[in-house]
Amino acid sequence: MTIRTSEKRDIPKIMDLLDQVHDLHFKGRPDIFVDGITKYSPEEVEKIMSDDKSPIYVAVDEKNNVLGYAFCIIKENEGGISMTDIKTMYLDDLCVDKKHRKQGMGKMLFDYVCDKAKELGCYHVTLNVWTLNDEALGFYKSCGMAPMKVVMEKIVTKK
Repeated sequence: MTIRTSEKRDIPKIMDLLDQVHDLHFKGRPDIFVDGITKYSPEEVEKIMSDDKSPIYVAVDEKNNVLGYAFCIIKENEGGISMTDIKTMYLDDLCVDKKHRKQGMGKMLFDYVCDKAKELGCYHVTLNVWTLNDEALGFYKSCGMAPMKVVMEKIVTKK
């Protein structure tokens, strides 16, 4: 398996993986997620690919089949008065095809993102993870991630 920057020909498989992620989110929080809709359309994925500040890395097998992806966004935050200026690699989405999980690909993708972040002069890698996804929470913790801040909610009305 190798990891490379995504290409236009990868979009159909990326869309399949986006569906897998969305299905998990919809099943966990149908009050928030809409059934049958993915985070990005094929056109949006293509546009993201063309932006140097939003690389998509893909894990591929020896036949160049996409087995997983990592959507990233490079952010340069100006701290203002109370915080320092900081460059961040935000990991917007990471997915390994369900047929290939538990084989180390997710860790390889995550490590690749961290290496790229370091190479680009980023201070850290950040991400958001839904608490409904215990598997992802455990995975990121095993990669050495720790909470930086917590978003909390209290539902006050029924849908």
